[in-house]
Amino acid sequence: MRIPFINYTNTVYYIVVMKNITVTLDEKTAAWARVYAARHNKSLSRFLGELLHRTMRESREYEEAMQRYFAKKPSRLNRENAPYPAREELYG
Repeated sequence: MRIPFINYTNTVYYIVVMKNITVTLDEKTAAWARVYAARHNKSLSRFLGELLHRTMRESREYEEAMQRYFAKKPSRLNRENAPYPAREELYG
């Protein structure tokens, strides 16, 4: 959630409210995650937050693509004994 904050120069800043959570990991996974985050110059918290954010975005994009696909009307691939289109014509 973003909360607007206006300073004395009438510039609008947004304060992003973050939520703290507790994550339980097995020792091997926790060690790997700490090393991975450190190698990418990130805190473990930032690494996990970005990972979850990316997963959320990809999931939303997949759902939207699936809805667009299923919204299309079905159509015939061939007409009146004509041969089916070549694969390249369908996917090219």
